[in-house]
Amino acid sequence: MKVVLASKNKHKLVEISQITEKFGFDLILQSELGVDIDVEETGTTFEENSFLKAEAVMKATGLPALADDSGIAVDALNGEPGIYSARYGFDDSLDDWGRLQLLLKNTEHVPDGQRQAQFVCVITMVTPEGQTIQARGEIHGELLRAPVGGNGFGYDPIFYYPPMGMSTAEMSPEDKNQVSHRGNALKVLNEKLKEAGYADK
Repeated sequence: MKVVLASKNKHKLVEISQITEKFGFDLILQSELGVDIDVEETGTTFEENSFLKAEAVMKATGLPALADDSGIAVDALNGEPGIYSARYGFDDSLDDWGRLQLLLKNTEHVPDGQRQAQFVCVITMVTPEGQTIQARGEIHGELLRAPVGGNGFGYDPIFYYPPMGMSTAEMSPEDKNQVSHRGNALKVLNEKLKEAGYADK
């Protein structure tokens, strides 16, 4: 079954495909179908924004669409950047690295032992038949004071995961899929897809 990923992010495509392929989903980026829509993320939660993106791409393609909305929430910043993680700083000149540096700067004052943070991911699948399946996953850890590791993307180099004693950017893709917020959300999605009657190949 062809399913469109409501994203232009090839990293996400690779990460999500590793899990969805066992359902026989042929996951493709929206750009592969010539769909170039930037959905305005007007929601106030990861759930709302994930749904908005999936619904818009489903309507544009007529195919089932999968979208995720994810981000990092820092306890000492009252959950920021949260849903604004990809737009943190609201400065178009900032890339992923610039946003990571901004988050480090904004948490310089936070003492060790109080640097708890979590990555949150909500994945939504919307079908042309009107079915909506939603799954949430989290991973809890701490913010480092400097980037470590060359894998992953986004805020991975500054997110330390105590049970494995390393940043998510130091993990192999296989290990990261086992524990990451996206991996956890996909495990929940996996169960919900089975409940909805999709066959586990």
